[in-house]
Amino acid sequence: MRTLAVLTVRNEAAFLLEWLAHHKAVGFTDFLVFSNDCDDNTVELLDRLDALGHLAHVENNAPHDKSGIQFSAMKRADKHRLAKRADWILALDIDEFVNIHAGQGQLADLFSALPEADAITLTWRLFGNADQVRYQGERITDRFTRAAPGIMHWPWRASMFKTLYRNNGVYRKIGIHRPRSLRDDAALDGFRWFDCVGRELMGDFKTKRVFSNYGQDNYALAQLNHYPLGAMESYILKADRGRAVHSDQMLDIDYWVERNFNTDEDTTISRYRPARDAIMAMFLEDTQLAEQQERAVQWRKDRFMELMREEPFRALFGRLMMTPPSRPVSDVTGRTLAGFATLGRRQARATATTSGAPDAQD
Repeated sequence: MRTLAVLTVRNEAAFLLEWLAHHKAVGFTDFLVFSNDCDDNTVELLDRLDALGHLAHVENNAPHDKSGIQFSAMKRADKHRLAKRADWILALDIDEFVNIHAGQGQLADLFSALPEADAITLTWRLFGNADQVRYQGERITDRFTRAAPGIMHWPWRASMFKTLYRNNGVYRKIGIHRPRSLRDDAALDGFRWFDCVGRELMGDFKTKRVFSNYGQDNYALAQLNHYPLGAMESYILKADRGRAVHSDQMLDIDYWVERNFNTDEDTTISRYRPARDAIMAMFLEDTQLAEQQERAVQWRKDRFMELMREEPFRALFGRLMMTPPSRPVSDVTGRTLAGFATLGRRQARATATTSGAPDAQD
């Protein structure tokens, strides 16, 4: 069985080997990686991994169409040979790590736990910054172990998911959070969606939903460890890079506050460490990969020092150090905010219907 992970990256070469080694340890067989207008040595590192047969690398440089950088990569992924032969597909970001709790932690164990599933929603668990200031060339999943509570009532983005789905033609396009472009309604009837508690999902989960029901446990069989912040220095480089989807919006303190939850210790992903480290050691036996990894780490350190000469980034760095960890809201407050959000979405849908604008699916 061929399982494909699709990744888009920009200026994140330093994190590639850990991400790739981890997902090989999880059991993915194929990797399709798009690089987007990189200033660091991402292209060179990916080209070497491609030459060694570890992944397929495609440059996805500007100009991009109006759908944006990441969507344009997904459009190209739809036509790629790896996507055409894949049995299952999952689109991921470099800060997302699949963490399977079922069995021995392999994709095969998740499939065995949900044998009737054609799509499986992997809900984010947000991992906070935990007051880590300096970037040290760390392995992300080892250094950042403080996470959001297992049950979050707000913000709704804390319950967003990525979808691992069977590539049998029911959905014709790869989406950032979920498969898109349904072939026809009849095909959808037999295509079954499940979450990672074993609950079957119906309704808009099959058509456009991108977040799980917040205020519920979503992690029994698997979770998607999401490390959106990293060290404060790394967040400055992330702000410099820009958002993957909304590339015209600079990251600021609002993004940080909605993701910097550190209430719980979660080290469940450490079960993969021995296999991951063995794969990384194999990567680094290649002299060119080892040199590229060193260059990637140094580039981040040098780029941070350059950005500290610019007031917007210097000011943001100061704000990060002054901002305490985020406080989860109470159950009552969360439900109230969720109600307001539901009303807002209904109004937005009504406005879109009146104006003839299509619903967004990602």
